Amino acid sequence: MTDRAQRLDAACAALPLVAILRGLTPPEAVPVAQVLFDAGFRLIEIPLNSPEPFDSIKAVRDALPHEALVGAGTVTTLADVDRLDAIGADLVVMPHADTAVIGAAATKGMICIPGIATPTEAYAALHAGARGLKVFPAELVGPAAIKAIRTILPVGTRLFPVGGITPGTMADFLPAGVAGFGLGSALYKPGDDVATVRAKAEGFVTAWAALQG
Repeated sequence: MTDRAQRLDAACAALPLVAILRGLTPPEAVPVAQVLFDAGFRLIEIPLNSPEPFDSIKAVRDALPHEALVGAGTVTTLADVDRLDAIGADLVVMPHADTAVIGAAATKGMICIPGIATPTEAYAALHAGARGLKVFPAELVGPAAIKAIRTILPVGTRLFPVGGITPGTMADFLPAGVAGFGLGSALYKPGDDVATVRAKAEGFVTAWAALQG
């Protein structure tokens, strides 16, 4: 098992919540990411449609301890994968299941979590080298469909619903057998200060802990 795969296992065992920081700017990247790390988050995603995303990703990767997995969301091209590899990014998260992009990320040893909504997409992504699957948009797919898809996937496949997830809606998806969640605007919105992000992060961590009890 690779180092990144081991770190993914550890992150998912501790807190399988992916922080999606869409709209984050380079000056605020490290303070926001540090607050999330301190709250227990080990999976940090900065989407590529954020301002100067590669600068933010590199700064966060350099600042956080090794156990954190830091990378990009909204990855859509092979060129994106090359740039992320060059700055030491760990994660490649996608809104879709382009097998060429998945394969490129896997070849470079990065953890790729592509977006899927159907069994066909799920199997294509896994065969291309995905380490987990982002079920997107979770509001549209819904817990019942996720549960049905989960039953035909290989044992151990990690599913992360993304889209509209709040501390109050996570419980709806757990019976479907999901591994964790991707958290977007309910965790971070552009302009949120560090104190706001800290409070939101603590809300999610508390909710997740309660669900494990």
